[in-house]
Amino acid sequence: MLRAWLITLLLVPAAAAQIALPGGTGGPLLPEGLPGLGLPGLGQTLPALTNTLHRRLRRLEEARKRHLLALLRRYPHLIAADPQGDPVVRGEVLALSPTDVALARAGTAGYSVVRVRSLEALGMRLVVLRAPRGVSTSRALQELRRLDPTGTYDYNHIYTDSGTILRQQRPRRGTPATAPAAVTADPASATRAALGLIDGGIDTGQSVFRQEIIHRQGCGGALVPSAHGTAVASLMVGRDERFAGADPGAVLYAADVYCGRPTGGAVDAIAASFAWLAQQGVPVINVSLVGPPNALMQQVVDRVLARGALIVAAVGNDGPAAPPLYPAAYPGVIGVTAVDGHRRVLFEAERGPQVMFAAPGADIEAASMPSGLAAVRGTSFAAPLVAGLLARQLRRPDPQATREALEDLIRRATHLGAPGRNPVYGYGLVGARLPENTGRTTTDSR
Repeated sequence: MLRAWLITLLLVPAAAAQIALPGGTGGPLLPEGLPGLGLPGLGQTLPALTNTLHRRLRRLEEARKRHLLALLRRYPHLIAADPQGDPVVRGEVLALSPTDVALARAGTAGYSVVRVRSLEALGMRLVVLRAPRGVSTSRALQELRRLDPTGTYDYNHIYTDSGTILRQQRPRRGTPATAPAAVTADPASATRAALGLIDGGIDTGQSVFRQEIIHRQGCGGALVPSAHGTAVASLMVGRDERFAGADPGAVLYAADVYCGRPTGGAVDAIAASFAWLAQQGVPVINVSLVGPPNALMQQVVDRVLARGALIVAAVGNDGPAAPPLYPAAYPGVIGVTAVDGHRRVLFEAERGPQVMFAAPGADIEAASMPSGLAAVRGTSFAAPLVAGLLARQLRRPDPQATREALEDLIRRATHLGAPGRNPVYGYGLVGARLPENTGRTTTDSR
């Protein structure tokens, strides 16, 4: 039995996990020359198979560490590591709705306010504080927590995408937002489903977006397309004569939290995007990004969920034995894993109680830059399919309606794996026939 289980795991094609630079450019994050996660020989003994499996698991677990080392080497003046080894914006500490007294104490101690983000729709205010010269980021966080024991402070963690585009083109530089015709709202848009996306920028000039309504936020109005954001958006709302995502025709509200910056994907930008989507009344938000737990991120997520919206998130590709990643692992968030064309969970996909659904995340295609479709792989590309399926039934945030939509999708799921909700497939597989490549939109949400 154990041998069969090992062989099943080892024969799943492996992919390097978390290998895209911030901003979803798809460029290599791991140092060149990293040994591949290749297949073992079929004639190996059980101990040899076990050793091979352990080696592959270790490589997956070490991928984010290698990721961080690459970031630190490339941007040492901008990025640091927290005590757990996760990337943070160097010298910055986040404060959630601090009092005037707390800010005055911080100012007296030498801290300065870098920027303030008003999260009005969520009833919050986020203040980014800069540490005094010579004070490390970790020491700054400790000191601010000491100065204001009842306040909420944390690092400005950097979150990264959770998938690989297997045929990658170099992304274009930022261009003025003189916008394709597809981004202009029409009178009928109020009757359409609405979907939210927090990711990199979208190349709205792609053929799959020509019929779609896309509202953008971030980057000061500049359009900074990214391969990852473009691919994920296409799986949500894209369509042309060869392709259809999960909910073509839905209005997409897309927030770019990267903007081509080395520190893109930071918590303060993600929080501002959640607030913008809440203000727009978007009922379903997809986040194909992963990172560590963060006190401010959790409170923002809790506020969004309390308003009756659904948050769908990729569980990540750090491997089956890795610690949970966020926001997928926060209570109430819909964590999504990925399966291949044979309905097998991807070897690199995370497991755990955070998994609620499985959806196609390999042996599928999505919009590719500069044009056309490309093969994609990872939990990043499964989550938007689930988000699109849920959005078909919703028009605004509403606790009862979102609960009913979620229960309906659970009933439609094709059960896989161990009995009941299990840590590999959750409630089961949905969207098995997505994305469509026939030019017709599927109505099968199983």
